[in-house]
Amino acid sequence: MASIISKESMGFHWKTQDPFLFCAHHLDLYPKGTDTLGPAMPLSRRNLGQDFDLNNRWKMYHGHVVPGFPQHPHRGFETVTIVLEGFVDHSDSMGASGRYGEGDVQWMTAGKGMQHAEMFPLLNKDEDNPLHLFQVWLNLPRASKFVEPHYKMFWNADIPVVEIPNDAGAISTVRVIAGNYADTQALGPTPDSWAAQAEHHVDIFLVSLMQDSTIEFPAKSATQKRALYFYDGQTLEIDGETLEENHQAFLSPEANSIKSIGGKASFLILQAEPINEPVAQYGPFVMNTQEEIRQAYGDYQRTGFGGWPWDRIDPTHGSERKRFANFGNATDTV
Repeated sequence: MASIISKESMGFHWKTQDPFLFCAHHLDLYPKGTDTLGPAMPLSRRNLGQDFDLNNRWKMYHGHVVPGFPQHPHRGFETVTIVLEGFVDHSDSMGASGRYGEGDVQWMTAGKGMQHAEMFPLLNKDEDNPLHLFQVWLNLPRASKFVEPHYKMFWNADIPVVEIPNDAGAISTVRVIAGNYADTQALGPTPDSWAAQAEHHVDIFLVSLMQDSTIEFPAKSATQKRALYFYDGQTLEIDGETLEENHQAFLSPEANSIKSIGGKASFLILQAEPINEPVAQYGPFVMNTQEEIRQAYGDYQRTGFGGWPWDRIDPTHGSERKRFANFGNATDTV
């Protein structure tokens, strides 16, 4: 079997395979911020509330003052948000809140339904505010669609990193966000996640591969789905086949050897055993049938999934660069 099953160029949303639903790649070169944590530039020509123009260096998304995604609901899946640069302010219908970034990861299980806001506060007033993050949507199996919502933080300093030196002494790294690599175990996901069971082989790796370095990804099973997203570099060689920057590849579940050619390479790997259940997805809800999607909308209209305890739809958490997570009954500060 060929190592690369298929490959194609990547856009804003990256295609994924069961049990992953999609991956969004945000790379925004935001300018200096203001007292309200928004961009210190005119917004008059922006399509505020729907600002997704990929030709712009930065986007407001659904935000009107602060960039980001104000109050919105989810049911039936999980989000894993990996922030390489910049900050995210989290607020949700359970009363939890937090600010994370600069390498941190948030793992959130929507389960039976919740609302949250994800805003991108521009904390620097005297310099630019670049933001670089990935958000991965991970499905839940039928048996876990209605579990209690849950969120937890993986702070940057706690995320395991595997270092791999080449013959010249250059160090490549694998950040183990989920799963296991080279006998290094990731931090535990939320309790009801598909990733909580080791036999599901859910791996999320962020790889920084130095020039002319090679990394090996041993086979874990004959049924594991594998995908590689090459977002920064020149060329990768995967078992002798080439992959250019800004391309993704679905890989065979066999052992893969990956080499960087022409410079340093950065890529994301998502791999797991599939759930193998029907998927019905519409907007912020992911269920198994269209009837369950209609039920989700009806439940949200009736209950608001617990309501919204905040005084605005786009809450932010002050101008300090302090990272924290408030879970309602406990606060974790970095």
